[in-house]
Amino acid sequence: MDLLNENNPLDNKTLDKLKYDLVRDNLVTYDDIEHAQELAIAQNTNIGQILINTQMIKEEVLMKFLEEKLHTPSVDLENYSIDKKCLEYITYQDALRFKILPLFIIEDTLTIAMADPMDLFSIDKIMKITKKNIDPVIASEKSILKKITEYYDIKQSVGDIDTQNSKDYNWQEELHNDDMSQEHIQGLFRAILKQAITQKVHELFFENEDEGLIINFKKNNETIKTGTIPSLLTSSFVQSLKSMCNLDPNVYEIPQLGKLNFTVDNHELTASVSAFPTINGERILIKIYHPPVQIEKLIKNQSYIEQIKNSLNIPGVVLICGSSLSGKTHLIYSILSNLIAKEKNVMTLESIAKYRLKGISQCELNENIGFNLDKAMRFIEFQSPDIIYFEGITTKEGLDFFTSLTLKNKTLITEFLAENMDDLRSKFEFSEFTMFKSVISTLIFIHNQDSIEVFNRSDLDKYLFSN
Repeated sequence: MDLLNENNPLDNKTLDKLKYDLVRDNLVTYDDIEHAQELAIAQNTNIGQILINTQMIKEEVLMKFLEEKLHTPSVDLENYSIDKKCLEYITYQDALRFKILPLFIIEDTLTIAMADPMDLFSIDKIMKITKKNIDPVIASEKSILKKITEYYDIKQSVGDIDTQNSKDYNWQEELHNDDMSQEHIQGLFRAILKQAITQKVHELFFENEDEGLIINFKKNNETIKTGTIPSLLTSSFVQSLKSMCNLDPNVYEIPQLGKLNFTVDNHELTASVSAFPTINGERILIKIYHPPVQIEKLIKNQSYIEQIKNSLNIPGVVLICGSSLSGKTHLIYSILSNLIAKEKNVMTLESIAKYRLKGISQCELNENIGFNLDKAMRFIEFQSPDIIYFEGITTKEGLDFFTSLTLKNKTLITEFLAENMDDLRSKFEFSEFTMFKSVISTLIFIHNQDSIEVFNRSDLDKYLFSN
């Protein structure tokens, strides 16, 4: 591994040199160090932050240890006010890339907070960027990243998107090829979101091509190219977008999954953001989710609503079907928000929790630390849930496991992709679904925004599963 690779955030030279001193000083065990190193690689962060996050060592203890060993002062950023004029020496992208925060400047010496003050290569790069001498002090990585977001005002970078009188809005009106400022890049992303929301687009993706970053909207299963961000701006745009979504802007060789919260006409929306490596560069896909609404706004037939409500009180599967982008997840969130009895123990297993649901234990799967569907399946029963929502099943083993939970008096809610009823019948003819079909208590099919049909068990046996 190249220790001088500036895109390698795992390589904490300070703790790599001092980690066994931690053991000798009885602050952690050797097993703690080994475990922290494994998690650091999986989570793409440094060992010190892992030791703190997993409570193997308290933050203040680690900071004091480093201060004494390195004869370098530490700083508690939580109670520290920086000289904001120093921000002009370090851009947001560089602060995030090197995980540093400028604190103050005296003559030609800029004092910065670093989690890894022995990373001399990074210090040399920062000196060349700022054209200043650099005096590092120690702070935890977590506190540095928090203050970067606070001082560079990244939380407000999207801002409120006003869609009033925007029927024919085109995001390219905000495109200025020669403007590489952070403000312009953020405004460009805001403009793309504005056009997507205005046109009721819920899925958009960005692809690298020779001419730049292609912006595509997906609507009614049709991909629509809306324009291109020129190559000159591509790197800054992608870094800014990933940073806003809490994705590491310096990691591009492995998939990443993040979340973005923003407001539209003063209403909060959530988007999942997926970055995936390709031979042309990263492909980034954004799915926009609207907050749950009263179930009556989605399902007009009151008897259907009562049927769904009753099915949540008996063992079995409540299956929500429809085409891609038909609103399956939106309907499920509205069901969870409106129809669950308060005394029920409800849990969710999701790649991204779209909105916080009161009274429900929402769990986000995280492959980076090994919390995948397989591990969730093996441990979720210990939580004694009455109702479980999971996004979907991708393996035969998963299908069989969740089917078996209904035999243990669990109610399951999940979704299934089907373009229409004929497509659903065709897919359910596969033998893998034989047991699963038998435990479906209610099936909800979203034909379109204005047509949702609900089938009880008797209906299913008569119209859908009959030979």
